[in-house]
Amino acid sequence: MKYAICQVSVAPLRYEARDSSEMVSQVLFGEKLIILEELEKWTKVQLAFDGYEGWLDPKQIVEISEEEYNKDSIEKFAINPYNHAMENGLPMTLTIGAEVRALNESKIKIGPKCFEYFGVYTSGKKSKDQLVEIAKAYLNVPYLWGGKSSFGIDCSGLTQQVYKIGGYKIPRDAYQQAEMGEVLSFVEEAEPGDLAFFDNAEGLIIHVGIMCGNGKILHAHGKVRIDPIDTNGIFNTDSQKYSHKLRCIRKLIP
Repeated sequence: MKYAICQVSVAPLRYEARDSSEMVSQVLFGEKLIILEELEKWTKVQLAFDGYEGWLDPKQIVEISEEEYNKDSIEKFAINPYNHAMENGLPMTLTIGAEVRALNESKIKIGPKCFEYFGVYTSGKKSKDQLVEIAKAYLNVPYLWGGKSSFGIDCSGLTQQVYKIGGYKIPRDAYQQAEMGEVLSFVEEAEPGDLAFFDNAEGLIIHVGIMCGNGKILHAHGKVRIDPIDTNGIFNTDSQKYSHKLRCIRKLIP
């Protein structure tokens, strides 16, 4: 079995091995991968963090040893929306959530490569209030199907990344996240950091956001924004209409 790590800021993960295929997710700088299949121009991988699978350009990853893949190091995540690194004097912009394995205060290691790093990072488990502050770093990031970076993000990518940076592991897709934690009976019971889920006419979970207190929710809809929420759902302050119908609120962290 082969292993790899992402060496670019953001790599698109596609459903099929072609450039025009749907982007199902993204791989951020420093994320570890298992290589499942190799073609001439495409490599099928599985993300170590959540088991998500897809195809990417092999030039965007670098192979690492099994020992390095399994190394139990403390994860550190870039915490600013945009962070800067240098490789051989050439600049690279890293998104919030990039995994930076620090060698010292100013250098990070990606496989055999070493980058000079000019951003800040965070590590360890965060409180629910701190999760909301992490989420606010994504405000005004444009919506992007399959995205999970500060260059573009979708609703479940946002919630997964916020929880990941905060030290918690949750699945990639909203319907999977909706199966976790404790269901709350009333909106009024929700605390900042809890997740709210929304469904369509068929009852399928189609949206998720992060409760941020005072009857407000932070979510990705057009862009990452904060809107009022009540028992009916999310009230969009721009359109002055309800945009999403509330299904349930779940407490993932006690």
